[in-house]
Amino acid sequence: MRIWLKYLLGIALGIAFAVLLPPSSGQSQAVLDFIIDIVIRFGRYTIIPLLFFSIVTACFRLRDSKLMLRTGVWTFSTIIFSSLLLMLIGLASALIIKLPRIPISIEKANEIPSLDIQALLSKIFPYSGFEALLHGTYLLPCFVFAGLAGAGAADDQTASKQAMGFFESMSKVCYIVTSLFTELLAVGMVAIACKWTIEFIALKKAETYLPLIAMFAGDLLVTALIIYPLILRIICHDQHPFRVLYASICPFLVAFFSGDTNLTLPLNIRHGRESLGIRHQVNAVTYPLFAIFARGGTALVASASFVCILRSYSMLGIKASTILWIGMAALLLSFVLGEHASGGAFLAISIMCSYYGGGFEAGYLLLKDAAPFICAFAAAFDALTAMFGSYIVAVKTDAVDHVELRKFI
Repeated sequence: MRIWLKYLLGIALGIAFAVLLPPSSGQSQAVLDFIIDIVIRFGRYTIIPLLFFSIVTACFRLRDSKLMLRTGVWTFSTIIFSSLLLMLIGLASALIIKLPRIPISIEKANEIPSLDIQALLSKIFPYSGFEALLHGTYLLPCFVFAGLAGAGAADDQTASKQAMGFFESMSKVCYIVTSLFTELLAVGMVAIACKWTIEFIALKKAETYLPLIAMFAGDLLVTALIIYPLILRIICHDQHPFRVLYASICPFLVAFFSGDTNLTLPLNIRHGRESLGIRHQVNAVTYPLFAIFARGGTALVASASFVCILRSYSMLGIKASTILWIGMAALLLSFVLGEHASGGAFLAISIMCSYYGGGFEAGYLLLKDAAPFICAFAAAFDALTAMFGSYIVAVKTDAVDHVELRKFI
C-alpha cells in the first residue's frame, strides 16, 4: 500500500472518531492531548541522528565534487524567491478580497510576544559542538556542526576515509530506522486528525473565521495546482510537473493536520529520495534548510492575517507604506522562525502586532481561536515548497535520477 494511503486512512479514522465519538469530558480531552504529544515526540525522535550523519556525508560529497557552492546558491535562491512569492500571494489576496470584519475582542495581552535573535544566533555556536545535537526542535545548530564536519573531512580524504565509512554506514542505518518510524506514524495520525477535527467543528460553529480559512484554501489550491507546477515547467522544463505534486501528498497531509514542519521533515526526505529520485548529497541538505528557512507559508498567512486585523479595527484604507511594512515584516520574520517548528505563523502575527503599535498590540488575539488552522495552512504551504524547491535544486545541480510513477512510495 502507498504510504500516503496509509496516512489518509489514519486521518479518515481520526475524523470519523471526532464526529462519531468526540471526547465527552475534560479527562478524555487530556488523554487525547497526551497521546498527540507522544505521537509528535515519536515522529521527531530520529530527526537529529538522521540529519547529523546524513549531512556530514552529503557535505563531504558536495565538497569533494566541487558542487557545494552551486547547490548552496540554488537552495538559498529558491528559498528567498519562494518566500517572497508566497508573501506577495497572501498580501494580494487579502487586499483584493474584502473579508468580513472580525468582532473586536476586549481581551488584553498578558505579555508582549518577542523573538530573541541574539539567543538564536548563540545557539548556532554553543560552547561545545556536541551541544548542537541536543536541540530537538531547532535544527540549525545540528546542520552547521554536521556541515562543517563533512566539508572539513574533504580536505584530507586519506585521514578521513575510515571515519567517512562509519558516517556513511550510520547514515544508512538512521535512514532505515526513520523509514520504519514514518510507516508507524500513520497510526498516530488518527489522534492528530481527531484533535484537528474537534477544533475545526468548534470553529465552524462560530463562522467568524470561515471566510479567512476559505481564502487560505483558495491560495493553497492556486499555488499547488497552478503556480508551482508552472514554475517547475519554466525553470526545469519538466514535462510532468504534477509528479512532484503527487510525491507531496503525504508530507502535505502531515503538515496540514499537525502544523509541524519538523514532523513533516522525515517524510519530505524519504519522498524526495524514493519518489523523486533526488540523490543523497542534495536530498540530505536541501530539505533541512527548507524546514529551517523556507517558511514562506508563514509569510503568506501572517501578511494576510495582519491585513484582516487592520480592517477589523478600522474601515479606513491601508496606506501603501503600511502595505510595504506588512510585506517586509512578514517576509523577514519567516526567515528567523526555525526554532518554532509549530505555531510559528501565529507567533509572527503576534510580533507584527507588537511592532506595529498604535493600539494594535493585542490585535493578534482576534485570531487566537483560529491559530491552529492558520498554522496548519502555513505548514502545508511550507511542505509543498520544500518538495518543489528541493526538486528544482536537484535538477539544476544534476542530482536527480527520475523514478517511474508506479514506483513512488
